[in-house]
Amino acid sequence: MPFQWTNRILPKTFLALTIWLLVGGGSFAQAPFDRLAGQWTGSGTIDMANGAHERIKCRASYDVLDQRSLQLNIRCASESYNFDLRASATYSGGAISGNWSETTRMVAGTISGRADGDRIHVVARAASFAASISLVTHGGRQSVAIRTQDPQSDIRGVSISLRRG
Repeated sequence: MPFQWTNRILPKTFLALTIWLLVGGGSFAQAPFDRLAGQWTGSGTIDMANGAHERIKCRASYDVLDQRSLQLNIRCASESYNFDLRASATYSGGAISGNWSETTRMVAGTISGRADGDRIHVVARAASFAASISLVTHGGRQSVAIRTQDPQSDIRGVSISLRRG
């Protein structure tokens, strides 16, 4: 029995696993933008600088132009706050870079960061603003966390749970 396992079954199993990973069965074999494509909706919480928390509703749209280029738009609104975040990003060798804008406050800048499996972490920078943005996508669910690095900002962060749809 050990002879059959090592000489017949193990090589076939290894070959099947290798093909599966190369074709894209493993999450790390995919370009990170592929799993984002489409329309997403959901809700979350916005954490204000004064300690208050508000429920927020969001819509996100991700247009994957090719496996390495992405256009995104995330619109959110609470009782007293809203934002419209737009970005263009490119992926190369694990690195993500691009540009972003927030149209309700007329601020824009650059993004840079990394993609690792189902996680994307970037920092958005402008002349007087910086925030970290993390996206984690599992199938039809996604979590988005935005944390400001600006102590003068009226918000501390946003946490959103989205579903594809």
